[in-house]
Amino acid sequence: MIRLTLALICLALPAHAQTRADPEAGSGWQAKPLVITQESMIVAAHPAASQAGLDMLTMGGSAADAAIAALLVLNVVEPQSSGIGGGAFALVHTNEGTKSFDARETAPMAATPELFFKDGEKMGWREAVPSGRSVGTPGLLRLMGELHYHHGQLPWARLFQPAIDLAHNGFPVSPRLAKSIERFQPQLEGTDAAAVFLPGGKPLDEGETFSNPAFAWTLRRLALSGANIFYEGPLSAKIVAAVHAAPDPGSLSLTDLANYQVIERPPVCMAYGDVEICGMGPPSSGATTVGQILGLIAAVGGESDEAAAAHLFAEASRLAYADRAAYLADPDVVKVPVKGLLESGYLAERAKLISPAQAASGKAPAGEPPWREGHWAPDHGVTSPGTTHLSVIDSDGMAISLTASIETAFGSKRMAGGFLLNNQLTDFSFSPTAPDGTPIVNAPGPGKRPRSSMSPTIVLKDGAPVLLTGSPGGSRIPEYVAGSVIAVLDRGEDPAMAAATGHVSQRNREKLVLEEGQFDAALADALGKMGHDVDFAVMTSGLHILQIMPDGTLRGGADPRREGVAMGE
Repeated sequence: MIRLTLALICLALPAHAQTRADPEAGSGWQAKPLVITQESMIVAAHPAASQAGLDMLTMGGSAADAAIAALLVLNVVEPQSSGIGGGAFALVHTNEGTKSFDARETAPMAATPELFFKDGEKMGWREAVPSGRSVGTPGLLRLMGELHYHHGQLPWARLFQPAIDLAHNGFPVSPRLAKSIERFQPQLEGTDAAAVFLPGGKPLDEGETFSNPAFAWTLRRLALSGANIFYEGPLSAKIVAAVHAAPDPGSLSLTDLANYQVIERPPVCMAYGDVEICGMGPPSSGATTVGQILGLIAAVGGESDEAAAAHLFAEASRLAYADRAAYLADPDVVKVPVKGLLESGYLAERAKLISPAQAASGKAPAGEPPWREGHWAPDHGVTSPGTTHLSVIDSDGMAISLTASIETAFGSKRMAGGFLLNNQLTDFSFSPTAPDGTPIVNAPGPGKRPRSSMSPTIVLKDGAPVLLTGSPGGSRIPEYVAGSVIAVLDRGEDPAMAAATGHVSQRNREKLVLEEGQFDAALADALGKMGHDVDFAVMTSGLHILQIMPDGTLRGGADPRREGVAMGE
Protein backbone atom coordinates (compact mmCIF):
# COMPACT_ATOMS: atom_id res chain seq x y z
CA MET A 1 0.00 0.00 0.00
CA ILE A 2 1.31 3.43 -0.88
CA ARG A 3 2.33 5.82 1.83
CA LEU A 4 1.41 9.50 1.62
CA THR A 5 2.52 12.60 3.46
CA LEU A 6 -0.49 14.84 2.97
CA ALA A 7 0.50 17.01 5.88
CA LEU A 8 3.56 17.29 8.03
CA ILE A 9 1.85 19.61 10.41
CA CYS A 10 -0.03 17.30 12.77
CA LEU A 11 0.62 18.26 16.36
CA ALA A 12 0.04 15.22 18.54
CA LEU A 13 -0.54 14.82 22.23
CA PRO A 14 -0.24 11.07 22.78
CA ALA A 15 -1.26 9.32 25.96
CA HIS A 16 2.13 10.04 27.54
CA ALA A 17 1.46 13.78 26.98
CA GLN A 18 4.54 14.48 24.91
CA THR A 19 3.91 16.99 22.14
CA ARG A 20 5.45 16.56 18.69
CA ALA A 21 5.53 19.38 16.17
CA ASP A 22 7.14 20.28 12.86
CA PRO A 23 8.81 23.69 13.31
CA GLU A 24 8.59 24.39 9.56
CA ALA A 25 4.85 23.85 9.38
CA GLY A 26 1.84 26.07 10.00
CA SER A 27 0.30 26.48 13.42
CA GLY A 28 -1.64 23.20 13.18
CA TRP A 29 -4.23 21.79 15.52
CA GLN A 30 -3.17 20.61 18.95
CA ALA A 31 -4.31 17.00 18.91
CA LYS A 32 -6.43 15.83 21.80
CA PRO A 33 -5.04 13.06 24.00
CA LEU A 34 -5.01 9.59 22.51
CA VAL A 35 -7.24 7.32 24.61
CA ILE A 36 -6.20 3.67 24.97
CA THR A 37 -8.46 1.02 26.52
CA GLN A 38 -8.98 -2.75 26.44
CA GLU A 39 -12.70 -3.57 26.64
CA SER A 40 -14.94 -0.98 24.98
CA MET A 41 -14.84 2.59 23.73
CA ILE A 42 -16.98 5.40 22.37
CA VAL A 43 -15.92 8.59 20.60
CA ALA A 44 -18.68 11.19 20.33
CA ALA A 45 -19.06 14.92 19.76
CA HIS A 46 -19.54 16.11 23.36
CA PRO A 47 -18.14 14.88 26.69
CA ALA A 48 -21.64 14.37 28.11
CA ALA A 49 -22.58 12.18 25.14
CA SER A 50 -19.43 10.09 25.40
CA GLN A 51 -20.03 9.71 29.13
CA ALA A 52 -23.62 8.58 28.58
CA GLY A 53 -22.43 6.01 26.07
CA LEU A 54 -19.66 4.79 28.35
CA ASP A 55 -22.13 4.48 31.23
CA MET A 56 -24.27 2.15 29.13
CA LEU A 57 -21.23 0.06 28.21
CA THR A 58 -20.18 -0.13 31.86
CA MET A 59 -23.68 -1.35 32.81
CA GLY A 60 -23.34 -4.24 30.39
CA GLY A 61 -25.04 -2.52 27.50
CA SER A 62 -24.15 -3.11 23.88
CA ALA A 63 -22.62 -0.73 21.36
CA ALA A 64 -26.20 -0.13 20.16
CA ASP A 65 -27.28 0.92 23.66
CA ALA A 66 -24.29 3.25 23.95
CA ALA A 67 -24.94 4.81 20.55
CA ILE A 68 -28.61 5.48 21.35
CA ALA A 69 -27.86 7.06 24.73
CA ALA A 70 -25.11 9.22 23.21
CA LEU A 71 -27.31 10.37 20.32
CA LEU A 72 -30.09 11.40 22.69
CA VAL A 73 -27.66 13.41 24.82
CA LEU A 74 -26.26 15.05 21.69
CA ASN A 75 -29.81 16.15 20.84
CA VAL A 76 -29.82 18.01 24.18
CA VAL A 77 -26.29 19.46 24.33
CA GLU A 78 -25.51 19.82 20.60
CA PRO A 79 -29.01 20.52 19.24
CA GLN A 80 -27.73 22.58 16.33
CA SER A 81 -26.17 19.52 14.71
CA SER A 82 -28.42 16.48 15.05
CA GLY A 83 -31.41 14.99 16.82
CA ILE A 84 -34.61 13.02 16.52
CA GLY A 85 -35.94 15.62 14.10
CA GLY A 86 -33.36 14.42 11.56
CA GLY A 87 -31.89 11.29 10.06
CA ALA A 88 -28.79 9.11 10.00
CA PHE A 89 -26.77 6.37 8.36
CA ALA A 90 -25.23 3.56 10.40
CA LEU A 91 -22.78 0.74 9.76
CA VAL A 92 -23.07 -2.09 12.28
CA HIS A 93 -20.55 -4.94 12.50
CA THR A 94 -21.22 -8.06 14.55
CA ASN A 95 -19.90 -11.62 14.42
CA GLU A 96 -22.54 -12.16 11.70
CA GLY A 97 -20.92 -9.58 9.42
CA THR A 98 -21.39 -5.93 8.50
CA LYS A 99 -24.76 -4.32 7.77
CA SER A 100 -25.71 -0.77 6.84
CA PHE A 101 -28.90 1.08 7.71
CA ASP A 102 -30.44 3.95 5.79
CA ALA A 103 -32.42 6.27 8.07
CA ARG A 104 -32.28 9.17 5.63
CA GLU A 105 -35.24 11.55 5.60
CA THR A 106 -37.83 11.14 2.84
CA ALA A 107 -39.71 13.75 0.87
CA PRO A 108 -43.47 13.84 1.47
CA MET A 109 -45.53 11.79 -0.96
CA ALA A 110 -47.07 15.07 -2.10
CA ALA A 111 -43.67 16.46 -3.12
CA THR A 112 -43.09 17.28 -6.77
CA PRO A 113 -39.92 17.98 -8.78
CA GLU A 114 -40.81 21.68 -8.38
CA LEU A 115 -40.69 21.42 -4.57
CA PHE A 116 -38.61 24.58 -4.27
CA PHE A 117 -40.47 26.68 -6.82
CA LYS A 118 -42.85 29.38 -5.61
CA ASP A 119 -45.07 31.37 -7.98
CA GLY A 120 -43.14 29.85 -10.85
CA GLU A 121 -39.74 31.03 -9.56
CA LYS A 122 -37.02 28.95 -7.97
CA MET A 123 -36.58 29.75 -4.28
CA GLY A 124 -33.22 30.84 -2.93
CA TRP A 125 -31.44 28.53 -0.51
CA ARG A 126 -31.76 30.96 2.42
CA GLU A 127 -35.48 31.27 1.77
CA ALA A 128 -35.98 27.53 1.45
CA VAL A 129 -34.17 26.40 4.61
CA PRO A 130 -36.65 27.79 7.20
CA SER A 131 -39.67 26.88 5.08
CA GLY A 132 -41.86 23.87 5.76
CA ARG A 133 -40.84 22.58 2.33
CA SER A 134 -37.35 21.77 3.57
CA VAL A 135 -38.48 19.28 6.23
CA GLY A 136 -38.21 15.59 5.38
CA THR A 137 -39.72 12.70 7.33
CA PRO A 138 -37.27 12.15 10.22
CA GLY A 139 -35.60 8.74 10.47
CA LEU A 140 -33.25 8.82 13.46
CA LEU A 141 -35.70 7.65 16.11
CA ARG A 142 -36.90 4.78 13.93
CA LEU A 143 -33.24 3.76 13.53
CA MET A 144 -32.77 3.85 17.30
CA GLY A 145 -35.75 1.53 17.66
CA GLU A 146 -34.31 -0.88 15.08
CA LEU A 147 -30.89 -0.92 16.71
CA HIS A 148 -32.37 -1.55 20.13
CA TYR A 149 -34.73 -4.27 18.92
CA HIS A 150 -31.96 -6.23 17.21
CA HIS A 151 -28.94 -5.41 19.37
CA GLY A 152 -30.01 -3.75 22.63
CA GLN A 153 -29.17 -5.29 26.00
CA LEU A 154 -30.46 -2.63 28.40
CA PRO A 155 -34.09 -1.50 28.83
CA TRP A 156 -35.16 1.12 26.28
CA ALA A 157 -36.16 3.61 28.97
CA ARG A 158 -32.75 3.40 30.63
CA LEU A 159 -31.09 4.75 27.52
CA PHE A 160 -33.13 7.96 27.75
CA GLN A 161 -32.31 8.87 31.34
CA PRO A 162 -29.04 10.80 30.78
CA ALA A 163 -30.70 12.98 28.15
CA ILE A 164 -33.82 13.48 30.29
CA ASP A 165 -31.71 14.59 33.25
CA LEU A 166 -29.76 17.11 31.15
CA ALA A 167 -32.86 18.50 29.44
CA HIS A 168 -34.72 18.84 32.75
CA ASN A 169 -31.93 20.02 35.07
CA GLY A 170 -29.96 21.97 32.52
CA PHE A 171 -26.29 22.02 31.57
CA PRO A 172 -23.68 24.72 30.94
CA VAL A 173 -23.82 26.04 27.38
CA SER A 174 -20.64 24.92 25.67
CA PRO A 175 -18.39 27.31 23.72
CA ARG A 176 -19.39 25.72 20.42
CA LEU A 177 -23.13 25.93 21.07
CA ALA A 178 -22.80 29.56 22.23
CA LYS A 179 -20.86 30.49 19.10
CA SER A 180 -23.37 28.71 16.87
CA ILE A 181 -26.30 30.55 18.43
CA GLU A 182 -24.51 33.89 18.11
CA ARG A 183 -23.52 33.21 14.50
CA PHE A 184 -27.01 32.14 13.45
CA GLN A 185 -28.94 34.66 15.54
CA PRO A 186 -30.28 36.49 12.44
CA GLN A 187 -31.61 33.22 11.01
CA LEU A 188 -33.10 32.15 14.36
CA GLU A 189 -34.96 35.39 15.01
CA GLY A 190 -38.65 35.12 14.27
CA THR A 191 -38.62 31.32 14.15
CA ASP A 192 -39.82 28.60 16.52
CA ALA A 193 -36.25 28.23 17.76
CA ALA A 194 -35.94 31.83 18.92
CA ALA A 195 -37.75 31.27 22.22
CA VAL A 196 -35.40 28.40 23.07
CA PHE A 197 -32.03 29.73 21.93
CA LEU A 198 -32.65 33.49 22.13
CA PRO A 199 -34.53 33.88 25.44
CA GLY A 200 -35.57 37.48 25.85
CA GLY A 201 -34.15 38.15 22.42
CA LYS A 202 -30.56 37.50 23.51
CA PRO A 203 -28.37 34.51 22.55
CA LEU A 204 -27.56 32.04 25.29
CA ASP A 205 -24.13 32.79 26.74
CA GLU A 206 -21.28 30.34 27.17
CA GLY A 207 -21.55 28.76 30.62
CA GLU A 208 -25.18 29.78 31.08
CA THR A 209 -27.39 26.97 32.36
CA PHE A 210 -29.65 25.81 29.55
CA SER A 211 -32.62 23.55 30.16
CA ASN A 212 -35.28 22.41 27.72
CA PRO A 213 -38.41 21.34 29.65
CA ALA A 214 -40.43 20.70 26.49
CA PHE A 215 -37.84 18.29 25.21
CA ALA A 216 -37.52 16.63 28.62
CA TRP A 217 -41.28 15.94 28.43
CA THR A 218 -40.91 14.51 24.92
CA LEU A 219 -38.06 12.27 26.00
CA ARG A 220 -40.06 10.95 28.97
CA ARG A 221 -42.97 10.05 26.68
CA LEU A 222 -40.67 8.30 24.22
CA ALA A 223 -38.92 6.43 27.02
CA LEU A 224 -42.24 5.14 28.36
CA SER A 225 -44.10 4.49 25.12
CA GLY A 226 -41.44 3.77 22.51
CA ALA A 227 -40.62 5.29 19.14
CA ASN A 228 -44.04 4.67 17.62
CA ILE A 229 -45.62 7.68 19.30
CA PHE A 230 -43.26 9.82 17.24
CA TYR A 231 -44.58 8.34 14.00
CA GLU A 232 -48.20 7.52 14.80
CA GLY A 233 -49.07 9.31 18.03
CA PRO A 234 -49.32 12.76 19.59
CA LEU A 235 -45.80 13.76 18.57
CA SER A 236 -46.53 13.14 14.91
CA ALA A 237 -49.38 15.67 15.04
CA LYS A 238 -47.03 18.29 16.52
CA ILE A 239 -44.45 17.64 13.80
CA VAL A 240 -47.01 17.99 11.01
CA ALA A 241 -48.41 21.18 12.57
CA ALA A 242 -44.93 22.72 12.72
CA VAL A 243 -44.25 21.84 9.07
CA HIS A 244 -47.59 23.23 7.92
CA ALA A 245 -47.19 26.53 9.77
CA ALA A 246 -46.71 29.78 7.84
CA PRO A 247 -44.69 31.07 6.14
CA ASP A 248 -44.11 28.68 3.24
CA PRO A 249 -45.74 25.58 4.73
CA GLY A 250 -44.70 22.12 3.65
CA SER A 251 -46.76 19.08 2.76
CA LEU A 252 -45.44 16.48 5.24
CA SER A 253 -48.42 14.41 6.43
CA LEU A 254 -49.35 12.03 9.20
CA THR A 255 -49.32 9.27 6.59
CA ASP A 256 -45.74 10.13 5.60
CA LEU A 257 -44.67 9.71 9.22
CA ALA A 258 -46.64 6.52 9.78
CA ASN A 259 -45.19 4.90 6.65
CA TYR A 260 -41.54 5.79 7.29
CA GLN A 261 -39.18 2.81 7.24
CA VAL A 262 -35.47 2.37 7.89
CA ILE A 263 -33.97 0.44 4.99
CA GLU A 264 -31.26 -2.14 5.52
CA ARG A 265 -28.97 -1.89 2.50
CA PRO A 266 -25.85 -3.90 1.67
CA PRO A 267 -22.72 -2.02 2.70
CA VAL A 268 -20.51 -0.86 -0.14
CA CYS A 269 -17.02 -2.28 0.29
CA MET A 270 -13.82 -2.11 -1.75
CA ALA A 271 -10.36 -3.61 -1.36
CA TYR A 272 -7.60 -1.21 -0.36
CA GLY A 273 -4.28 -2.98 0.05
CA ASP A 274 -4.79 -5.74 2.59
CA VAL A 275 -7.98 -4.25 4.08
CA GLU A 276 -11.55 -3.68 2.99
CA ILE A 277 -13.12 -0.21 3.23
CA CYS A 278 -16.86 -0.47 3.94
CA GLY A 279 -19.20 2.48 3.84
CA MET A 280 -22.72 3.64 3.18
CA GLY A 281 -24.10 3.28 -0.32
CA PRO A 282 -26.73 5.46 -2.03
CA PRO A 283 -28.52 7.65 -1.20
CA SER A 284 -25.27 8.46 0.60
CA SER A 285 -22.40 9.41 -1.66
CA GLY A 286 -20.04 8.42 1.14
CA ALA A 287 -18.82 4.95 0.19
CA THR A 288 -18.44 5.67 -3.52
CA THR A 289 -16.71 9.04 -3.10
CA VAL A 290 -14.39 7.88 -0.30
CA GLY A 291 -13.70 4.70 -2.25
CA GLN A 292 -12.96 6.55 -5.47
CA ILE A 293 -10.57 8.98 -3.80
CA LEU A 294 -8.65 6.12 -2.21
CA GLY A 295 -8.82 3.95 -5.31
CA LEU A 296 -7.59 6.69 -7.65
CA ILE A 297 -4.68 7.50 -5.36
CA ALA A 298 -3.76 3.82 -5.18
CA ALA A 299 -4.00 3.53 -8.98
CA VAL A 300 -1.53 6.39 -9.46
CA GLY A 301 0.74 4.97 -6.75
CA GLY A 302 4.24 6.03 -5.76
CA GLU A 303 5.98 7.71 -2.87
CA SER A 304 5.16 11.43 -2.47
CA ASP A 305 6.39 14.51 -0.66
CA GLU A 306 3.90 16.86 0.97
CA ALA A 307 3.09 18.99 -2.08
CA ALA A 308 2.86 16.03 -4.47
CA ALA A 309 0.61 14.14 -2.04
CA ALA A 310 -1.70 17.14 -1.59
CA HIS A 311 -1.82 17.51 -5.38
CA LEU A 312 -2.64 13.83 -5.84
CA PHE A 313 -5.38 13.90 -3.20
CA ALA A 314 -6.94 17.00 -4.78
CA GLU A 315 -6.88 15.57 -8.29
CA ALA A 316 -8.40 12.28 -7.12
CA SER A 317 -11.09 14.15 -5.20
CA ARG A 318 -11.86 16.32 -8.24
CA LEU A 319 -12.63 13.23 -10.34
CA ALA A 320 -14.57 11.52 -7.56
CA TYR A 321 -16.79 14.57 -7.04
CA ALA A 322 -17.47 14.77 -10.78
CA ASP A 323 -18.89 11.24 -10.64
CA ARG A 324 -20.70 11.98 -7.40
CA ALA A 325 -22.59 14.85 -9.04
CA ALA A 326 -23.54 12.75 -12.06
CA TYR A 327 -24.59 9.44 -10.56
CA LEU A 328 -25.43 9.59 -6.84
CA ALA A 329 -29.07 9.75 -5.79
CA ASP A 330 -31.81 7.65 -4.21
CA PRO A 331 -31.21 4.10 -5.54
CA ASP A 332 -34.89 3.27 -5.29
CA VAL A 333 -35.59 5.93 -7.92
CA VAL A 334 -32.36 6.13 -9.94
CA LYS A 335 -30.12 3.27 -11.08
CA VAL A 336 -26.80 4.14 -9.43
CA PRO A 337 -23.80 2.28 -10.95
CA VAL A 338 -22.15 1.66 -7.57
CA LYS A 339 -20.23 -1.39 -8.73
CA GLY A 340 -18.98 0.41 -11.82
CA LEU A 341 -17.85 3.51 -9.93
CA LEU A 342 -15.53 1.37 -7.79
CA GLU A 343 -14.47 -1.15 -10.44
CA SER A 344 -10.67 -1.35 -10.55
CA GLY A 345 -10.42 -1.10 -14.32
CA TYR A 346 -12.61 2.00 -14.39
CA LEU A 347 -10.55 3.64 -11.64
CA ALA A 348 -7.33 2.77 -13.47
CA GLU A 349 -8.63 4.53 -16.60
CA ARG A 350 -9.77 7.57 -14.63
CA ALA A 351 -6.38 7.70 -12.88
CA LYS A 352 -4.73 8.26 -16.26
CA LEU A 353 -6.31 11.74 -16.18
CA ILE A 354 -4.12 12.63 -13.19
CA SER A 355 -0.73 14.15 -13.97
CA PRO A 356 1.85 13.62 -11.21
CA ALA A 357 2.99 17.23 -11.37
CA GLN A 358 0.39 19.32 -13.19
CA ALA A 359 -3.11 20.36 -12.11
CA ALA A 360 -5.94 19.65 -14.52
CA SER A 361 -7.76 22.70 -15.81
CA GLY A 362 -11.46 23.42 -15.46
CA LYS A 363 -14.13 21.19 -14.02
CA ALA A 364 -13.74 17.49 -14.63
CA PRO A 365 -16.54 15.81 -16.58
CA ALA A 366 -18.06 12.68 -15.11
CA GLY A 367 -16.68 9.39 -16.31
CA GLU A 368 -18.60 6.55 -17.93
CA PRO A 369 -18.49 3.70 -15.42
CA PRO A 370 -19.62 0.19 -16.34
CA TRP A 371 -23.20 -0.86 -15.59
CA ARG A 372 -24.62 2.64 -15.79
CA GLU A 373 -28.21 3.00 -16.98
CA GLY A 374 -30.26 5.93 -18.13
CA HIS A 375 -29.19 9.49 -18.80
CA TRP A 376 -29.33 12.11 -16.08
CA ALA A 377 -27.94 15.59 -15.64
CA PRO A 378 -25.52 16.10 -12.72
CA ASP A 379 -26.36 17.93 -9.52
CA HIS A 380 -23.40 20.06 -8.41
CA GLY A 381 -25.11 21.33 -5.27
CA VAL A 382 -23.30 21.31 -1.94
CA THR A 383 -24.59 20.95 1.60
CA SER A 384 -24.03 22.81 4.85
CA PRO A 385 -22.46 21.23 7.92
CA GLY A 386 -25.06 20.51 10.63
CA THR A 387 -24.11 16.96 11.48
CA THR A 388 -22.48 14.72 14.11
CA HIS A 389 -20.63 11.41 14.11
CA LEU A 390 -19.90 8.74 16.71
CA SER A 391 -17.85 5.54 16.70
CA VAL A 392 -18.37 2.84 19.33
CA ILE A 393 -17.30 -0.74 20.03
CA ASP A 394 -18.33 -2.99 22.92
CA SER A 395 -16.57 -5.84 24.71
CA ASP A 396 -18.28 -8.41 22.46
CA GLY A 397 -16.83 -6.79 19.35
CA MET A 398 -20.01 -5.11 18.07
CA ALA A 399 -18.87 -1.97 16.27
CA ILE A 400 -21.03 0.93 15.10
CA SER A 401 -20.03 3.88 12.93
CA LEU A 402 -22.97 6.29 12.77
CA THR A 403 -23.41 9.75 11.28
CA ALA A 404 -26.55 11.76 12.07
CA SER A 405 -27.74 15.15 10.87
CA ILE A 406 -30.44 17.80 10.71
CA GLU A 407 -28.56 19.30 7.69
CA THR A 408 -27.63 22.94 8.28
CA ALA A 409 -27.06 24.42 11.73
CA PHE A 410 -30.36 24.42 13.65
CA GLY A 411 -32.02 22.66 10.71
CA SER A 412 -35.20 24.32 9.47
CA LYS A 413 -35.38 26.42 12.67
CA ARG A 414 -38.85 24.85 13.15
CA MET A 415 -39.47 22.95 16.36
CA ALA A 416 -41.91 20.38 17.71
CA GLY A 417 -41.85 18.94 21.22
CA GLY A 418 -38.68 20.84 22.09
CA PHE A 419 -36.53 19.48 19.25
CA LEU A 420 -35.48 20.97 15.93
CA LEU A 421 -36.78 19.67 12.62
CA ASN A 422 -34.39 19.03 9.75
CA ASN A 423 -34.04 20.91 6.47
CA GLN A 424 -32.66 17.86 4.65
CA LEU A 425 -34.80 18.31 1.56
CA THR A 426 -32.61 21.25 0.57
CA ASP A 427 -30.05 18.54 -0.25
CA PHE A 428 -32.10 17.94 -3.39
CA SER A 429 -31.38 19.90 -6.54
CA PHE A 430 -33.62 22.95 -6.58
CA SER A 431 -33.97 22.64 -10.36
CA PRO A 432 -35.63 19.44 -11.60
CA THR A 433 -34.04 19.60 -15.06
CA ALA A 434 -30.90 20.89 -16.76
CA PRO A 435 -31.20 23.73 -19.30
CA ASP A 436 -31.45 21.15 -22.10
CA GLY A 437 -34.39 19.49 -20.37
CA THR A 438 -32.51 16.45 -19.08
CA PRO A 439 -33.82 15.36 -15.64
CA ILE A 440 -31.35 16.07 -12.84
CA VAL A 441 -30.29 12.94 -10.98
CA ASN A 442 -30.96 14.36 -7.49
CA ALA A 443 -34.20 16.23 -8.20
CA PRO A 444 -37.02 16.04 -5.62
CA GLY A 445 -39.79 13.51 -5.94
CA PRO A 446 -42.53 11.85 -3.85
CA GLY A 447 -41.03 9.69 -1.10
CA LYS A 448 -37.52 10.20 -2.49
CA ARG A 449 -34.45 10.38 -0.25
CA PRO A 450 -32.05 13.23 -1.04
CA ARG A 451 -28.40 12.56 -1.76
CA SER A 452 -26.18 12.80 1.29
CA SER A 453 -22.46 13.23 1.98
CA MET A 454 -22.50 11.39 5.31
CA SER A 455 -19.79 8.74 5.26
CA PRO A 456 -19.76 6.41 8.29
CA THR A 457 -16.97 3.95 7.58
CA ILE A 458 -15.68 0.66 8.98
CA VAL A 459 -12.38 -0.79 7.77
CA LEU A 460 -12.09 -4.58 7.97
CA LYS A 461 -9.07 -6.86 7.90
CA ASP A 462 -9.71 -10.58 7.56
CA GLY A 463 -13.37 -9.83 8.26
CA ALA A 464 -12.80 -8.04 11.57
CA PRO A 465 -12.94 -4.27 12.22
CA VAL A 466 -9.62 -2.45 12.49
CA LEU A 467 -10.84 1.16 12.07
CA LEU A 468 -14.06 3.14 12.56
CA THR A 469 -14.23 6.68 11.26
CA GLY A 470 -16.65 9.37 10.13
CA SER A 471 -17.22 13.10 10.36
CA PRO A 472 -19.64 15.99 9.99
CA GLY A 473 -18.75 18.69 7.49
CA GLY A 474 -21.30 18.96 4.68
CA SER A 475 -20.17 18.00 1.20
CA ARG A 476 -16.53 17.80 2.34
CA ILE A 477 -17.29 14.80 4.58
CA PRO A 478 -15.98 12.20 2.08
CA GLU A 479 -12.70 14.11 1.82
CA TYR A 480 -12.34 14.26 5.60
CA VAL A 481 -13.03 10.54 5.93
CA ALA A 482 -10.72 9.53 3.07
CA GLY A 483 -7.99 11.68 4.62
CA SER A 484 -8.43 9.98 7.99
CA VAL A 485 -8.11 6.52 6.40
CA ILE A 486 -4.90 7.59 4.66
CA ALA A 487 -3.53 9.09 7.87
CA VAL A 488 -4.08 5.94 9.94
CA LEU A 489 -3.48 3.17 7.41
CA ASP A 490 -0.84 4.69 5.14
CA ARG A 491 1.04 7.09 7.40
CA GLY A 492 0.67 5.11 10.61
CA GLU A 493 -0.75 8.00 12.62
CA ASP A 494 -2.71 7.23 15.75
CA PRO A 495 -6.40 8.30 15.79
CA ALA A 496 -5.73 11.51 17.73
CA MET A 497 -3.04 12.59 15.27
CA ALA A 498 -5.17 11.61 12.29
CA ALA A 499 -8.15 13.61 13.57
CA ALA A 500 -5.94 16.70 13.85
CA THR A 501 -4.43 16.49 10.36
CA GLY A 502 -4.97 19.54 8.14
CA HIS A 503 -7.43 19.09 5.28
CA VAL A 504 -7.04 19.42 1.50
CA SER A 505 -10.21 19.88 -0.55
CA GLN A 506 -11.06 19.93 -4.26
CA ARG A 507 -14.75 19.23 -4.90
CA ASN A 508 -14.41 19.70 -8.68
CA ARG A 509 -14.44 23.45 -8.34
CA GLU A 510 -12.24 26.27 -9.53
CA LYS A 511 -9.87 26.18 -6.58
CA LEU A 512 -7.90 23.74 -4.49
CA VAL A 513 -8.66 24.68 -0.89
CA LEU A 514 -6.31 24.22 2.06
CA GLU A 515 -7.53 24.34 5.63
CA GLU A 516 -6.89 27.77 7.04
CA GLY A 517 -4.08 27.94 9.59
CA GLN A 518 -2.90 24.38 9.05
CA PHE A 519 -0.36 24.72 6.24
CA ASP A 520 2.56 27.02 5.62
CA ALA A 521 2.93 29.29 2.59
CA ALA A 522 5.52 26.99 1.02
CA LEU A 523 2.91 24.32 0.34
CA ALA A 524 0.56 26.82 -1.29
CA ASP A 525 3.43 28.11 -3.43
CA ALA A 526 4.41 24.59 -4.50
CA LEU A 527 0.83 23.77 -5.43
CA GLY A 528 0.56 27.04 -7.33
CA LYS A 529 3.59 26.08 -9.41
CA MET A 530 1.76 22.87 -10.33
CA GLY A 531 -1.05 24.96 -11.77
CA HIS A 532 -3.48 24.96 -8.84
CA ASP A 533 -5.43 28.06 -7.92
CA VAL A 534 -5.06 27.79 -4.15
CA ASP A 535 -7.41 29.23 -1.56
CA PHE A 536 -7.79 28.83 2.20
CA ALA A 537 -10.94 28.16 4.21
CA VAL A 538 -12.04 27.11 7.68
CA MET A 539 -12.87 23.40 7.63
CA THR A 540 -14.67 22.34 10.80
CA SER A 541 -14.52 18.59 10.54
CA GLY A 542 -15.55 16.44 13.50
CA LEU A 543 -13.65 13.20 12.94
CA HIS A 544 -14.19 10.58 15.63
CA ILE A 545 -11.83 7.69 15.04
CA LEU A 546 -11.58 4.35 16.80
CA GLN A 547 -8.80 1.90 15.97
CA ILE A 548 -8.62 -1.77 16.95
CA MET A 549 -5.03 -2.93 17.23
CA PRO A 550 -3.84 -6.48 16.43
CA ASP A 551 -3.67 -7.34 20.14
CA GLY A 552 -7.25 -6.11 20.69
CA THR A 553 -6.26 -2.82 22.31
CA LEU A 554 -8.61 0.05 21.44
CA ARG A 555 -7.31 3.50 20.54
CA GLY A 556 -9.59 6.50 20.14
CA GLY A 557 -9.15 10.07 18.98
CA ALA A 558 -11.52 13.02 18.68
CA ASP A 559 -11.24 16.00 16.35
CA PRO A 560 -9.73 19.05 18.10
CA ARG A 561 -11.89 21.35 15.97
CA ARG A 562 -14.96 20.36 18.00
CA GLU A 563 -15.81 19.32 21.56
CA GLY A 564 -15.75 15.54 21.20
CA VAL A 565 -13.83 13.11 23.39
CA ALA A 566 -12.98 9.43 23.41
CA MET A 567 -13.87 7.41 26.51
CA GLY A 568 -13.45 3.73 27.29
CA GLU A 569 -13.00 1.07 29.89
